[in-house]
Amino acid sequence: MARVERGARSGASRRRAGRPRGSWSCRAPLLPALVFLVVVTQLPFVGTLVISFMRWNALAPDDRGFGGFVNYKAAVTDPDLRSSLVTTIVLTAAVVLVSLLLGLGLALLLDRRFPGRGVVRTLLIAPFLVVPVASALLWKHALYNASYGFVNGTLTWLWQLFGSHSAPQPDWLSAIPLIAVEASLIWQWTPFMMLILLAGLQSRPPDIVEAARVDGASTWQVFRHLTFPHLRRYLELAALLGSIYVVQNFDAVFTLTSGGLGTANLPYTVYETFYQAHDYGQASAEGVIVVACTMVIATFALRTVSSLFKEETL
Repeated sequence: MARVERGARSGASRRRAGRPRGSWSCRAPLLPALVFLVVVTQLPFVGTLVISFMRWNALAPDDRGFGGFVNYKAAVTDPDLRSSLVTTIVLTAAVVLVSLLLGLGLALLLDRRFPGRGVVRTLLIAPFLVVPVASALLWKHALYNASYGFVNGTLTWLWQLFGSHSAPQPDWLSAIPLIAVEASLIWQWTPFMMLILLAGLQSRPPDIVEAARVDGASTWQVFRHLTFPHLRRYLELAALLGSIYVVQNFDAVFTLTSGGLGTANLPYTVYETFYQAHDYGQASAEGVIVVACTMVIATFALRTVSSLFKEETL
């Protein structure tokens, strides 16, 4: 009996010794990163949330105090904000859809082996690595400029080929301002879509495609019945991540058109309210609305990412 008790005590001690360390001790090394993340991201947002409930206009310093939902009511009923909301939806939808289509086409091309594929892939990724402000300045001066821009220069060259010296020289930023902003963003975000979709293509089981081709399936049938269903999650992820970033885009609108001619989106409207109207309370309320819209999209993106991880582990 005593031997049994000693064996039970020794077994219990071995189990305690073999237990993993507590969850706190395992997560303690991550605490500095967590504190830094909270200080950098969450505290400013909490401050913005508090200011959004205050009457705070630099042009009326004596009328400062708690205002409740006055700023949110003014933001919702503001026609400029509603117009910028529509502009943001149109801009985001156009950029994401066109970038997805172009990125899908480029990913399908790069999925095949050909000489110089690595160089071509690097060159196609380059636009995404350009600083957003530099990209907007490039499009504004090197491409869209009515006097020396590449687009009008190409039109002049084409007209001269046919013996004409009266080529059209439109001011693109004034003629089609929103499309001009969309084109610059599409150029910048197509490589991002291409990378995600190319990763999805390379995770496709090659034996299934080879078996389909052996059975006589055409290229279109392989794409329709095998490639596209496999890429559906990657298409959703690329669209959601692209939407999160394009919704918050400020650089292209500010640099190309300064928010004029119907191109002001939500971030630019917040900028105008803060720096031009000096209404810090309403600007904070508009910023909270932008963050809320972004969080809705981010929630769907996180669900898509988690579903991708679940599929990979099955």
